[in-house]
Amino acid sequence: QVQLVESGGGLVQPGGSLTLSCTATGSVAIIRDMAWYRQAPGTQRELVARITDSDVPNYADSVKGRFTISRDNADNTTYLQMDSLKPEDTAVYYCNADVTWSLSWNSYGRDYYWGQGTQVTVSS
Repeated sequence: QVQLVESGGGLVQPGGSLTLSCTATGSVAIIRDMAWYRQAPGTQRELVARITDSDVPNYADSVKGRFTISRDNADNTTYLQMDSLKPEDTAVYYCNADVTWSLSWNSYGRDYYWGQGTQVTVSS
């Protein structure tokens, strides 16, 4: 019923910037928290940033001051602005959202959804 569609990854030099976007499509009724995670080869998936439905953000210590999470509730979209990128930021980035979906007045549910992942590579 719901899909998260990501875009914006790519190759960038150290010190450069990228912006990721993630849009929830389908039978979306309510979106609460939205978040970005990342996973580098051989490591566990880790939380990068999260934003509440009241626009309150929080960040992993490793990205504080360099990354900015935001959201556009009208478009069901969250963004991750990444500045001053470092090689250690290289990973697959995944969007995650707490979504209540609704097909009709008596058919609804709530679940956490994941995007397909987008590769971010920071290298010279």
